[in-house]
Amino acid sequence: MSKKHPIISVTGSSGSGTTTIKNTFDQIFRREGVRAVSIEGDAFHRYDRAAMQAELARRMEAGDFTFSHFSIDANELGLLEEVFRSYGAEGRGRTRHYIHDDKEAESWGIEPGGFTPWEELAPDSDLLFYEGLHGAVRSEGIDIAGQADLKIGVVPVINLEWIQKIHRDRASRGYSTEAVTDTILRRMHDYVHVICPQFAETDINFQRVPVVDTSNPFTARWIPTPDESLVVIRFRNPRGIDFPYLTQMIQGSWMSRANSIVIPGPKMDLAMQLILTPLVARMVGESKRA
Repeated sequence: MSKKHPIISVTGSSGSGTTTIKNTFDQIFRREGVRAVSIEGDAFHRYDRAAMQAELARRMEAGDFTFSHFSIDANELGLLEEVFRSYGAEGRGRTRHYIHDDKEAESWGIEPGGFTPWEELAPDSDLLFYEGLHGAVRSEGIDIAGQADLKIGVVPVINLEWIQKIHRDRASRGYSTEAVTDTILRRMHDYVHVICPQFAETDINFQRVPVVDTSNPFTARWIPTPDESLVVIRFRNPRGIDFPYLTQMIQGSWMSRANSIVIPGPKMDLAMQLILTPLVARMVGESKRA
């Protein structure tokens, strides 16, 4: 952790909605004049798409049916921790991009499933922003969580997470429901042992809870809307959080525990702005004073 070169880490499973949180942070950075450099968790996959398929086939032939992008050894988490350490110490590091689809391939000139070359992060930034699967991992000599100054978890209830993943992968990646279901099943071991433990490390968790029936996510025809949801916001350390101010500013909100506030789904962006803006301003202010 570093006051001079702070790091914000947003962590969530595939289909959890981390991109929504990233968009809110981007708005805050623009409005507050914060020079942020970003890295994506996908950039630290160990294998490109073809190599991952080959490794997956090899593992399954050997009887391992749990290997996935959630797995520790499917990613270069040592390199990710090194980037966090380097940035915290000197404001430096390097990253690359994973090419997801044809649109990105056209922009970068690299086939889908490949990586761009490693490149240095832009100099003279105010903070580093990470969004991905492993931003708060502590495991077998890896301590990514210990390097981040503000850790955010995005954790919709699991049926909603699956609905969002199924609809996204079918619409944007052309997968069948059966293919997405197979991926969910294969990832379950590491969902339990790698993804979930991170949410005990995060400083703030945003958990969307639908108030409509999601009992069979594999046949759901549409994703529950914000109007059909509540959001539970949990603070690891509630000290200094002005809950009376938040419940006054966010109409329809209430405290469910001493460290948790519940808000209507459509108010999630407002809540994030109210909660995260002062935290970002404080981090950048301490950085400049340091």
